[in-house]
Amino acid sequence: MASKSQLLGVAALIPVVLVGWLCSASAQEPFYKGKTISLIIGSNASGGYDGYGRLLSRHMSRHIPGNPAFVVQNMPGANGARSANHLYSVAPQDGTAIGIFDQAMFLRQALGSPGVKGDVAKFNWIGRLVSNSAVLFAWHTAKVKKIDDLFTNELIVAASGAASRLNWSALNALTGTKFRLVTGYEGPASAKIAMMRGEVEALSLPWSALRAENPEWLRDKTINLLLQTGDKNPGLEHLPRMVDLAKNTDTRKMLEIFASPSVVGRAFAAPPGVTRERVEMLRTAFSTMLKDQAFQADAKKINFDVDPMGGAELQSFFSSAGYPAELIERAKTIAKQAGY
Repeated sequence: MASKSQLLGVAALIPVVLVGWLCSASAQEPFYKGKTISLIIGSNASGGYDGYGRLLSRHMSRHIPGNPAFVVQNMPGANGARSANHLYSVAPQDGTAIGIFDQAMFLRQALGSPGVKGDVAKFNWIGRLVSNSAVLFAWHTAKVKKIDDLFTNELIVAASGAASRLNWSALNALTGTKFRLVTGYEGPASAKIAMMRGEVEALSLPWSALRAENPEWLRDKTINLLLQTGDKNPGLEHLPRMVDLAKNTDTRKMLEIFASPSVVGRAFAAPPGVTRERVEMLRTAFSTMLKDQAFQADAKKINFDVDPMGGAELQSFFSSAGYPAELIERAKTIAKQAGY
């Protein structure tokens, strides 16, 4: 039989053992267990940014150790700068906040646009769900049948949006293309009507939108595809990109600046202060989610294209995008002339 002193000794050890066990169990629990990730979307609750953000929010949790909940927070304003600035310097820096914001933020930073704070390259990029490489196309009656024709024949193009005005102005200035820009159309719908009436000869749309809205134009060859503004779209590997029109290294670098929004597309980032370990955890979860059959079925159901880029590759894109000051100044001049 144990003595009284032995029993007291064992009793004294119990709290120590219990505390040690609890600490050990706590150390083994995933960081995200019981936590919530705020997904900040730099737009209203509609459109592509919101749609792709909510698609990710429905599926990524299953692939993060600890399975955190996702809460979506729409934060429109200042052309996306409000949400980007919040994520950069106000949101928690521990991996419990991520965001998706205007794809042109990097371009606007390079051009010195007001409202952009911080350095877009210092975000911890998690991954891109889809590029937003628009396709320039011309009505079948236009003299321009392929992009090479644009160096000898004028093409009247509807350019109601800031991005298209900037892209076509940049190509005219840097490569000698003969775009004649017509502005004033409210959007793609009115521009398409104008093209069919013969008021203009061409316009650009995201590839997914063109396929979904006017498949008969592609089927019946009513239009000729001419150019892609950013990354190659799936199935259009043969079609030239803006940067492919460059005749020298400096021109290519400048066209890379103007094409950067299309490369970024619908991409997700974490604040700059998140630890490398946690960033890798989020990137791994993002990559794993892409292979998830439930995610793929959901994307197909809502007719969303997925053209992904991993976080490390996206980070490398920003990190390597250092441009000489003289090229940036020339790009600013082109942007100013285009009314950007």
